Amino acid sequence: MSQLESTDRLKAMIADSDYIVFFGGAGVSTESGIPDFRSQDGLYSQKYKYPPETMLSAGFFRSNAGEFFEFYRNKLIYPDVKPNKAHLKLAELERLGKLKAVVTQNIDGLHQLAGSETVLELHGSVLRNFCLKCRKSFGIETVTGSEGVPECDCGGTIKPDVVLFGEGLNPDTVESAAEHISRADMLIVGGTSLNVYPAAGLLRYYRGTRLVLINMDATPYDDRANLIIRGKIGETLGNI
Repeated sequence: MSQLESTDRLKAMIADSDYIVFFGGAGVSTESGIPDFRSQDGLYSQKYKYPPETMLSAGFFRSNAGEFFEFYRNKLIYPDVKPNKAHLKLAELERLGKLKAVVTQNIDGLHQLAGSETVLELHGSVLRNFCLKCRKSFGIETVTGSEGVPECDCGGTIKPDVVLFGEGLNPDTVESAAEHISRADMLIVGGTSLNVYPAAGLLRYYRGTRLVLINMDATPYDDRANLIIRGKIGETLGNI
């Protein structure tokens, strides 16, 4: 099937659907300039004192908070990035009443910046931070505008509201995501390898016949898809 034929089929599937859910990963934001983890130029292919998954773990945060924040500020916060065509198209589909929810593994907040309202952030957000002692909330500027380990007025350490390695996903977010996916008559999956669990396991709740995978590479769910488009998610959604 040609790219044009695939795009036309995607358009037709969207037109015939009333409860679309989008499930996305790092590839959704790479076109905005945010690198992913597992590609050739991703974080995992770069050389650091410790492996990225170690520096982004709950244990490392507790024992080496200074080094954690140095890496976190340099590699996970991109304050000047803008939504790309994928984010904007999904927000448009929500305004039209077609898209009911975005389930994302990303922590950049670009879906909300593009105008999406129902966004389920499985791994949290760099835009939110909180004091581990008094639970007071802080914006991203508290982290970007400080050096070393940011502290609350109460003396507690401020932690980004992101799910670190070794931490569990928010059960309410997972439950809401599973509910939306189970009710969907169309599930669009984009920019994710579907190798990160437990997030990828949410796809098992989908029971419909319009599973669309938009990704540069093959995924473990390719044999279950009703439509596979090999390409960038922003370029693909920008053409519908």
